[in-house]
Amino acid sequence: MTERSLPSPVAVGTDVVTMAHGAGGKASRALVQSVFVDAFANPALAPLGDGAIVATPAGHLAFSTDSFVVSPLFFPGGCLGDLAVNGTVNDLAACGATPVAISAGFIIEEGFALADLRRLAEAMSAAALAAGVPVVTGDTKVVQRGKGDGCYVNTSGIGLVSGQGAGLSPAAAKPGDRVLVSGPIGDHGTAVMLARGDLGLSADVLSDTAPLAGLVHDLLAAAGDGVHCLRDPTRGGLATVLNEIASASGVGVVVEGDRVPVREPVRGVCELLGLDPLYVACEGRMVAFVAPERSRAALEAMRAHAQGAGSVDIGEVVAGPAGLVLEATGFGGPRVVDMLVGDPLPRIC
Repeated sequence: MTERSLPSPVAVGTDVVTMAHGAGGKASRALVQSVFVDAFANPALAPLGDGAIVATPAGHLAFSTDSFVVSPLFFPGGCLGDLAVNGTVNDLAACGATPVAISAGFIIEEGFALADLRRLAEAMSAAALAAGVPVVTGDTKVVQRGKGDGCYVNTSGIGLVSGQGAGLSPAAAKPGDRVLVSGPIGDHGTAVMLARGDLGLSADVLSDTAPLAGLVHDLLAAAGDGVHCLRDPTRGGLATVLNEIASASGVGVVVEGDRVPVREPVRGVCELLGLDPLYVACEGRMVAFVAPERSRAALEAMRAHAQGAGSVDIGEVVAGPAGLVLEATGFGGPRVVDMLVGDPLPRIC
């Protein structure tokens, strides 16, 4: 992985942590850079990718960790259990790694129903089986009633990086690269919003939570070192991922707005709530930055996989302005697509 100097400290903008700091946008990045990057500075951390690449005598390992605090715990298309497994599997896949093993840590609130805990564990087991990765270690803690909001889960994972996955980096996007997305965006965030039941809306929307290691394997086999960068657009959605890559790589990105895939029920809910689907989270989608001469092969490989049947080429990487993402629309000039600001969708993962 390309090593970059650590970013300069960024002002958090407040003396306390707010919900916006957990939403995956500008506030989240400011918190990470100004607190954790400064405290833990090292070359493996510096790229700030979905996981870290660690060199060992036996080769390179990818290591990722994530905590899941979704509310409600059960939602159409998934639950906290499979979400936790898929989230870590996909972070490893975005590093170009084949998942080897994951851990599961449960923080459970006193009074939580054992039947629900079993449902979560069974869903986690099924997701791990589908992804071909075992849950090999874990931990359980119980906190007092009112201190844990039911159940939280942390999963960590390790994966092997070899072959074509070795060159992937958030800083490797190049002018001319095509931007591919593996299917419709915004399904997960919309499904969770509707499941809360406090919006007075209903729509036939399921979370897209799914493991993507197989999709990435096929993509890399087809396009090889033409694949420069992979990211899964979770918190902050597609818009935030594009901004992060543009900034890390020192390039611009132009997206064709009418080519970004969004299901009609998702689009309708977002219009009613005044939300932009570009900022709504996915949990089963991958964004790939691919050299133009390999993009057709990459897209065909993605579409041939069950999790990538709806893959689309949505835009290209340009030389500049560096760090700027633009959406080309049919209504005049392009609009700037900034990183997520604030916390429009709390507790979606």
